[in-house]
Amino acid sequence: MIVTIIGTGYVGLVTGVCLASTGHVVRCVEVSRERLAMILGGKAPFFEPELDGALRRVLASGCFSATADAAEAMFKSELTLIAVGTPPDGENADLSYLKTAASQVGEALRHAAPYHVIGVKSTVLPGTTRGIVGPIVEQTSGLRLGDFGLAMNPEFLREGSAMSDFMNPDRIVIGQADAASGNVIEALYAPFQCEKFRVGLEEAELIKYASNSLLGVLISFSNELAALSEATPGADLESVMRGLYLDRRLSPRLEGERIEPEILGYLRGGIGFGGSCLPKDVNALRTYGKQTGVPTPVLDAVMTTNVNRAAQIVALAESALGGFAGKTVAVLGVAFKAGTDDLRSSPSLAIIRRIADAGARVRAFDPLISGRVVLGIGMEGICCDTIERAVTGADAVLIATADSAFRFANWFTLGSLMRSPIVLDGRNVLREAQLPNWIEYRPIGKGEPVAEAALVEN
Repeated sequence: MIVTIIGTGYVGLVTGVCLASTGHVVRCVEVSRERLAMILGGKAPFFEPELDGALRRVLASGCFSATADAAEAMFKSELTLIAVGTPPDGENADLSYLKTAASQVGEALRHAAPYHVIGVKSTVLPGTTRGIVGPIVEQTSGLRLGDFGLAMNPEFLREGSAMSDFMNPDRIVIGQADAASGNVIEALYAPFQCEKFRVGLEEAELIKYASNSLLGVLISFSNELAALSEATPGADLESVMRGLYLDRRLSPRLEGERIEPEILGYLRGGIGFGGSCLPKDVNALRTYGKQTGVPTPVLDAVMTTNVNRAAQIVALAESALGGFAGKTVAVLGVAFKAGTDDLRSSPSLAIIRRIADAGARVRAFDPLISGRVVLGIGMEGICCDTIERAVTGADAVLIATADSAFRFANWFTLGSLMRSPIVLDGRNVLREAQLPNWIEYRPIGKGEPVAEAALVEN
């Protein structure tokens, strides 16, 4: 199949490279000359494990190409996937990129195959594909829906494992305006052995929001438990969660062996969720609730808990230091999660700002974040190029992402470089590590110890 993809962000480029690797002919559209040159040179404009190598392979095979010209990309194409960003704009999503893409597709439809399907992969509220994308394509093409197909095909990719997620999906959701549209999308995914779930356009749009919002609920629930454990003498969140996991509905036994599903990874304490999807999508669903007159108290509480978690982490650090005035704090991890260079809605940035506002000097290190990137968000001078420079002279270290570089670092050396060896572990990545006994290690989710005498009396 000849496939056109509008947009080469995390979703568009990963989708294009993976589809090309299965034998489809993929043509991506990218209007930025700088990004286009990088892609044609075999380099993704962002970090994603395994993507650069796969990109070079499909370029060499001739199955993948990129251009700034939508009409060129759609020449004899059977399917166009719109994968542009829908960033937050106040309470609403900014649909300007989506509308521009739909207009470009409509204008270029005369170059495409006689029956061409437009599929939306961008995350949009229910009604957007049918009510906005479809009419724009009709207006700019002069055709009517039915002369072309319309579909909604949400993505479920995680940054840091997007390539694996695409190639090994647990389900493919196909939202269709009609059966003919859905048939083309299903044919696209013929090489993938998983359930293809065909639903209406609005249902597909809602499934994407439901998926991300559930993850936000689990994370915020876990962080509330973490805060409760921190306030409870003798409590340890790790033990509380382990007891929770033993419920057979969460971790069933198969042939005598306990299975721990991946979803349990979201039932862990941390510093809050961020990135380009979860905060935006939970808030978008809340906005949709307002528009439809449906209260969303659970989702409202999810976002409140997520915002509050940064303040709780900062309070733990301040307590460990006895105040921030005149102190230096090294924050390890700047991106919103390990394995990515994405700073969007990063909880680490919120923590850094709070610590700096409280009077401490902040230095930071992230294996995938350059000083140039951090300069662009108004945090000049904080990002170090090595972990050693970040921790030298620090009064405390705060671990903000679960990066293996921190888990396997030489903490004997790092601790000796610090002015006072205090480590606050915001991801509990060092719980099992062998640390020097002179490092004061403080995991999250752990209350003050209970005296042995009190334990005996109880």
